[in-house]
Amino acid sequence: MLIRLYEENPNSKEIERIVGILKDGGIIIYPTDSLYAFGCDITNARAVEKICKIKNIDPGKMPLSFVCSNISHISQYSQLDNNTFKLLKECLPGPFTFLLNGNSNLPKLFKKKKTVGVRIPDNGIALALVEALGNPILSTSIFIDEDEPEYSTNPELIEENYAGQVDCVIDGGGGSLDPSTIIDCTGDKPYVKRKGKGEVIL
Repeated sequence: MLIRLYEENPNSKEIERIVGILKDGGIIIYPTDSLYAFGCDITNARAVEKICKIKNIDPGKMPLSFVCSNISHISQYSQLDNNTFKLLKECLPGPFTFLLNGNSNLPKLFKKKKTVGVRIPDNGIALALVEALGNPILSTSIFIDEDEPEYSTNPELIEENYAGQVDCVIDGGGGSLDPSTIIDCTGDKPYVKRKGKGEVIL
């Protein structure tokens, strides 16, 4: 199923329709300010496991990332000192993934690793979904086809490619091939773990 939404003013009825899919444990593909991403409600363990299976990810060995609506939302699930808070405030919303030390509020699957990735993408559709759902949404990018990149950026081709694996693809316009910049804030000093779309001076 392909649902078309406009980033500047996403249709509230369609947002609620997609939120219903998420609440039922469904899997979606949605736009961010970098790559299109697989998503689900992070509190639904079965849905998270399904995405990990699609991506061939072991959640116990690598940090999972999720989208929050604001920094106070992030602080509910992670440990933020003053310097990290200032850095997040400077960079977000934007094409960054911050690796943070999690806290006891993380869902069970996320607690297998103490480190968690958090995002607040500069994308009105992604943020509207998180706000309407009331929980963070898992964020792990779809596969990049180097030979046919349009299958990673064109929502109609993405829907064609993942039909049967996901419950809904959101058409938010053409996507990017640039991943988010990953900043690791789990140690004494933050550092860029992966250079991506986001620019920052640490």
